[in-house]
Amino acid sequence: MEYPPMYRLPQDILCMIFIKLPLRQIIICRLISKPFHHLLTSPYFLNLISNLPFPLLALRPPLHDKYYRLVPPPPVSLLHAFDHFSNQWLNFDLTFLPFTSLFLVTSSPGCIYLWGESPDSPSRSLVVCNPLTRVYRVLPKLGSAWSKNGSVLAGSGGRVFLFTQLATLYRDNHNENWLKCSTNLRCSLNARNLKPRRGIFIGSSVYALCWRHVESPFSDIVTCKLPENKTTSLVWSLVKKKEWGVGIDILRSPKLLNGIGNKILMVGAEKKTMLINDYAHLAILILRLDLESLEWEEAGRMPYDMYKCFEETILYNKYFGGGDKVYFSTPGGKLVVWDDSAKGVVGGRSEWRWNEGAPDFGDGLSRGFVFNASLGATP
Repeated sequence: MEYPPMYRLPQDILCMIFIKLPLRQIIICRLISKPFHHLLTSPYFLNLISNLPFPLLALRPPLHDKYYRLVPPPPVSLLHAFDHFSNQWLNFDLTFLPFTSLFLVTSSPGCIYLWGESPDSPSRSLVVCNPLTRVYRVLPKLGSAWSKNGSVLAGSGGRVFLFTQLATLYRDNHNENWLKCSTNLRCSLNARNLKPRRGIFIGSSVYALCWRHVESPFSDIVTCKLPENKTTSLVWSLVKKKEWGVGIDILRSPKLLNGIGNKILMVGAEKKTMLINDYAHLAILILRLDLESLEWEEAGRMPYDMYKCFEETILYNKYFGGGDKVYFSTPGGKLVVWDDSAKGVVGGRSEWRWNEGAPDFGDGLSRGFVFNASLGATP
């Protein structure tokens, strides 16, 4: 077979042409021919495009239905991801992983983390993979208690933070094995029954919400530095100003998400006590905290016509995303997105809109996380 004249160009010239394309187009070009596939998967070319952005929203099956009845998430064989720029849903095949059942957990730059099950193993394995290059690595074995009860956070440099109320496991590219230490949240803050929830990575620190006890309406934001060496316990501190009072009592069932830069988003349903008068209506709010000044601002307020779709499941709604986009799931596969990407443009402002075409999980409330895909990421 005789190839067109373009294939006779020097590889350096071809590489310079292809790096002008968005990453999604490069992935499509790999399927055109064997020569293009060989060129676009070569180490030289992957190094050239290692920093090309390809932000996606990865979707996870629901844990509960709209009545908050437990629905064990089904194993996945595909990663459903939404591409903001092309406004399309993409599917990435995960059957290359050596497990009979897979359950999506979270992501780090360029990679996703999953729990994998196989008939010959009594406990789950935590596996990290790059679905674009189909390269994966199974992390050191964990006990069954960790896979059932532990919360997993992942960041750059192979950092994985797996914690429960009492104990924490940590590893990175410099520590192949898991380092175990006490979560130590109660002792650090000199309080009882503190339970960390919904943690996020920012730089080399973990931020999480915690409630002083089950009945408490107040939540606190706590933070700790990741251990650089072996340690017996983590050291937590409160993130607050005197003006905040006893604690944060604005939102019901709030969740923390990563903002842009050194900012945190806190998302949740507004409490009735926050209404100014009898004619005002409740809303789902997005609050933004600047970690340098510790000043809050209201970043977004869901329009009432959208909010009415969430009233039935207000205590159990799922919020996910981060940066300049936050997603909200409703039963039946519909998503609402808050998009703040135009805020920095002259005349631009944040936008609320429906996102159509998401996988339908029935009455379940889908979950998700940001996945910054990359061809150059190595698990």
